[in-house]
Amino acid sequence: MQSKYNYLITVGLVMVLVAAVFIGCPRDAEVTHEAADRVYIAPGDLDEFYAFMSGGFSGQVSVYGLPSGRLFKEIPVFSVKPEEGYGYELETKDLLMTSFGHIPWDDTHHPSLSLTDGIPDGRWLFINSNNTPRIARICLETFKTMEILEIPHSAGGHASPYATMNTEYLVSATRFSVPVPQADVPISTYKENFAGTLSFISVDDNGTMDLDFQLIVPGFNYDLASSGNGPSHGWMFFTSYNVEEAHTLLEVKASQFDKDFIAAVNWQRAQECIGDGQGRTKEAEKSRHVHVRIHKKNIHNGAGAG
Repeated sequence: MQSKYNYLITVGLVMVLVAAVFIGCPRDAEVTHEAADRVYIAPGDLDEFYAFMSGGFSGQVSVYGLPSGRLFKEIPVFSVKPEEGYGYELETKDLLMTSFGHIPWDDTHHPSLSLTDGIPDGRWLFINSNNTPRIARICLETFKTMEILEIPHSAGGHASPYATMNTEYLVSATRFSVPVPQADVPISTYKENFAGTLSFISVDDNGTMDLDFQLIVPGFNYDLASSGNGPSHGWMFFTSYNVEEAHTLLEVKASQFDKDFIAAVNWQRAQECIGDGQGRTKEAEKSRHVHVRIHKKNIHNGAGAG
């Protein structure tokens, strides 16, 4: 005589099998097929777009095709990549040297394409590093990192590297304010001795970057930026938080006010003031500017042909 326990087990198995049948039922095959067709790119064909993705703590930039979603390349920028010898070979190892020594990692955000009349022009891609504030320039003919510029008087290069309408400038702002010039002062004197900087990096016709000027601003945390276009060309806008200038318990003390500020900078007017001698020269701590020249025999289109 079958026990009630065996009966329960048998019923339970039947229920599991029935559930498996229902769960395993595919969605409408025609709908799935149509969705796949919309993103399918045949071998040898090109995607319509490239998507450049910041790699965060990998320190790199990833390149994907759209709509296929194919990963074409990981471009080494602020971190070593043994697979390609990046950061080890003579041509690239100095790229990872900073005023603080050799730093083989970083945190990348906000890839920014070069612009002409506010439209991406396909010449260069710029990417920031957060830990040791720097900007790198990647050539979009070779998909290789060609230049890295370290930014003085700065900490936490998060609001970076946003381009102006015709790539006259890239901007980089302090997420975390510092004494300017650098000095060993108590953190309790934050409001008196710490300041933010908004850095304007010029880009010449060959893409070479240079720190043109910096604006000293209140010691807030500057987070993101956007350039003016068309009638607002010549302006750059920065978001901020911690206008309380707190330096401890930020989750509490940096949220006391119900509003933060937008910093609106007319960089064309700043250029005029500097040309008139109204700027001041401040001694900067050490910084490095590395421009790598890759031998032509080593240049290849890392994106592939789809």
